[in-house]
Amino acid sequence: MSRRGPIIAGAIVAVIAVLAVFFLVLPKMSEVSETREEIAAAEAQETALRAQLASLKEAQANAPQVKAEIAKLANEVPPTADLPALIRLLTAAADGSAVDFFTVAPGNPQLDPTGAFSTIQTAISVTGGYFALDQFLFRLETLPRAAKVTSVSITPGGAALPGSTVNSLSMQLGVEFYTTDTSAGPGSLPGPSESAGGT
Repeated sequence: MSRRGPIIAGAIVAVIAVLAVFFLVLPKMSEVSETREEIAAAEAQETALRAQLASLKEAQANAPQVKAEIAKLANEVPPTADLPALIRLLTAAADGSAVDFFTVAPGNPQLDPTGAFSTIQTAISVTGGYFALDQFLFRLETLPRAAKVTSVSITPGGAALPGSTVNSLSMQLGVEFYTTDTSAGPGSLPGPSESAGGT
């Protein structure tokens, strides 16, 4: 009996140790592992939030410049076709260029295939000396409204200009102007697309 006592006691201690490991240590190790995963996830989230905060601060710092660019774009590509204002701009460019004769014929706005804006095909005819036509092209290029020259044709215009030995030239232009009004055109509601969609 006396020899079996220590063996039984050792066995009991071993069983208790195994049970302690199973019921106390292993759950704690699992909790530690889960806590480490949560910490890693929290650190990753913190890194992402810091990056987002830096991006927002940068956007806030650039806000005035972005607003100015948006306002400039709104002038270059207005929310409506506004053909009277377009004709006034072109007439002022012709007057400032000292051309002899000027006509403009804007077409109906056509929705672009992308559906993002409308295009106004415009035919322009200008007659005058070489330098007057060159000046008109410069003024057309620097209009506050975005323009794209799609075709240019220059032909002799006829007799010499009064007080000059230089013959006049006649220039025909195909020019595209733009509007963000996707409802512009025949049969559409006038005004910006947002207003048209809301009625």
